[in-house]
Amino acid sequence: MTELRAAWLALLCLQILSGCSGMKVKMGWRVDLAQTPVASIEASLPKGPAIAPGQKSPLVAKITEPDGTVLFTEGQGRGKVQWKDLQVTADVVKANNKGVLTLPKDPRISDGKTGHVTITAASHPDVKADLDVTFRYDISFSANFSGSSGFNGLDGQNGIDGSSGSSGSLDPNNPSPGGNGSDGTNGSDGDAGKPGGDAPAVQVQLTMHPGNQALIEASVSAAGKQKFYLIDPHGGSLTVKADGGDGGRGGTGGRGGRGGSGGIGTPNGNSGRDGLNGHDGLRGSDGKGGSITVTYDPAVKSYLGAIRLSHQNGPAPVFREATVGALW
Repeated sequence: MTELRAAWLALLCLQILSGCSGMKVKMGWRVDLAQTPVASIEASLPKGPAIAPGQKSPLVAKITEPDGTVLFTEGQGRGKVQWKDLQVTADVVKANNKGVLTLPKDPRISDGKTGHVTITAASHPDVKADLDVTFRYDISFSANFSGSSGFNGLDGQNGIDGSSGSSGSLDPNNPSPGGNGSDGTNGSDGDAGKPGGDAPAVQVQLTMHPGNQALIEASVSAAGKQKFYLIDPHGGSLTVKADGGDGGRGGTGGRGGRGGSGGIGTPNGNSGRDGLNGHDGLRGSDGKGGSITVTYDPAVKSYLGAIRLSHQNGPAPVFREATVGALW
């Protein structure tokens, strides 16, 4: 009987860990929305009403029953209502099946728009929740075109331990010496790390975004790729990186083999010598940083403090003031 009980508990735990929604409902950890009366649904973004490009923000749905009982969604809401029982329709932003909103990194998608989310339940088509999502640009953005890190060198192989010497005789009437242990072999050297990659040349263009709010339009181009950013200089920034890649770590030298022990006898055999440890490989050289050229419209000059550049092992950045038109 004890074995049957243990097997049943193991099966129960397996179902719970695998996310069996039916079992969660039976255990009272979740509710079946189809069997729950619903008077209204409300939606909110507990981490703030605004999302920046590239950010995620969890939704929380509040479900109120006719008798005033309030239920919240799982996840950020830490409630019993399952997101699989709800449908989330999103505009501009994207929503996954766990109630998490994401705004694409490209600001051209959100520029001048307001996101919108509608939450409905198939089991209660007469109620829904609508939520507007605003966008913010006062965070730290980053455009990283740094070189790749070099591969680490392979570690050296350990030496082989020497074998023990054969045993002699300890019989005082018939003594014989023990055999000598053999020497351990040397460990091999570790390989050198590979060099880090060079960063490409980077072109940055900056201009002011039209409108009453001070926003900087930025285009960062390198190696055939172009990225766009919209930055609120009052709290936001853009860091452009064109650092040389770090050189790979040199491989660790192999351990020398241990000398074999001398055999017991009269006298005992000599132990073999330990092999030498291999040398560690040299660290790979760092890659070269890329050149960064910043062309900014005169209107951006007072906000250049919001643009930060990193160019390790590269030339000093070049700033050029010139008329820059709208970037999109």
